[in-house]
Amino acid sequence: MLNFSGSLKVFVAIEACDMRRSFNGLHDAVSHRLQEDPRSGAVFAFTNKRRNLLKILYWDGTGLWVLAKRLERGTYSGPLPADAGSGKLRLNTTALALLLDGIDMRDGCRRPWYQLD
Repeated sequence: MLNFSGSLKVFVAIEACDMRRSFNGLHDAVSHRLQEDPRSGAVFAFTNKRRNLLKILYWDGTGLWVLAKRLERGTYSGPLPADAGSGKLRLNTTALALLLDGIDMRDGCRRPWYQLD
C-alpha cells in the first residue's frame, strides 16, 4: 500500500508515455515534457495509450523510485483537464489514491473491473 503525505505535489502527464522508459527516460519526460524538476520531491505519473499501465517517478531525497502498476482488466480513469496546454494535470494525494484504487474520478464510482476482496 502506498501512502503519500497530503502536502505532496502530484502531477499526471496528459499524453501517453512510452512505458519502456525507466529512470532516465522518465526523468527526461519530467524535465522536458512536463517542465518540472524531477528532484523536487513531487510524484510524477505516466500512463500508456491503452491506459492499463501506470508508472510513477518519485525522488525521496536520496534517489529516484520508479513504481509501476499494470491492470489485468480495465483501464485507469482520470480527470479530463479543461486546459491540456501544459501537458500535465496537478492532483492532490487523495485523487492519486482514488486513481490507483480504481475509482472513476469523473463520477465517483468504482470502475467495472474493480473488486474488493
